[in-house]
Amino acid sequence: MATYLITRRTILRHMLLRPDRLMNQILVYLLAVTAHRNGLQVHAFCAMSDHIHLVVTDERATLPDFLQAFHRMVALCTQVLRRWDASVWDHSPTSVVRLETPAAVAEKIAYVLANPVAAGLVRHAGEWPGAKVLVDEIGQGTLRASRPEVYLNPKKWPAEAALPIALPPGVEPAEAASFHRQIATEVARLEAAARAELVQKCRSVLGADRARAVPPKARATTPERRFDRNPTFAVGRDQGGAWSRAAAAVRAFRTSYRAALEQWRAGVRSVVFPTGTWLMRVFHKAAVADMAV
Repeated sequence: MATYLITRRTILRHMLLRPDRLMNQILVYLLAVTAHRNGLQVHAFCAMSDHIHLVVTDERATLPDFLQAFHRMVALCTQVLRRWDASVWDHSPTSVVRLETPAAVAEKIAYVLANPVAAGLVRHAGEWPGAKVLVDEIGQGTLRASRPEVYLNPKKWPAEAALPIALPPGVEPAEAASFHRQIATEVARLEAAARAELVQKCRSVLGADRARAVPPKARATTPERRFDRNPTFAVGRDQGGAWSRAAAAVRAFRTSYRAALEQWRAGVRSVVFPTGTWLMRVFHKAAVADMAV
């Protein structure tokens, strides 16, 4: 079981996910159904006009199945809704960052919730009109949506879907209030920093109404860093040697995986791949350390 920050962007940063009633319905409904089918707990969610952020816990090691199902169905529904005959998602791989510490989980949840403010779209996270989770909903709220009348076959998709917003692993229900205060404090810090940056750059907040009015086929014009590092894990601030330990674990996994793959390619079908291997286990029925007898 592991917790991840997931980010997926639209093709060429088109505003295909622009917040409106039907798009919000599509995103909440499909997230609720696909997360339930794949046994994922959702802790944070924010759909921006050109990308989606999620923080989830993968309880059954089915995260790739969830990502494939969720992104595919969102793309198909979006193509119909927006009358868009090209790819919906950017061709770069989905960003999947494993959150190694409770501090990293809390920081990334706050990051997701504050994202509309960081982007200069609204002054406070709760003002964003897109599909999202609010601080007080974590551990006690539920997002609900009926099946959108776009693309989905009523024989295969339920009429209603509900998505409980779960507390992260390690946070007990009795600690929910304290956890909410921690996240709210971090969100407020991020919001204040974003507003200060706008003032420094002599820019104003776009506002919810104008965000709703952006044409879906328009593209984001703000500069974006490209070809930068693509992290696979995060440990949070002031976590001592956690980063070094996590980096060492990644290197050890990759070394072990390469060695096992070389044996597999040489015809040794009894080789055992390291814990965390997914593709070889699912598609080639290879043995994996935590599942081998």
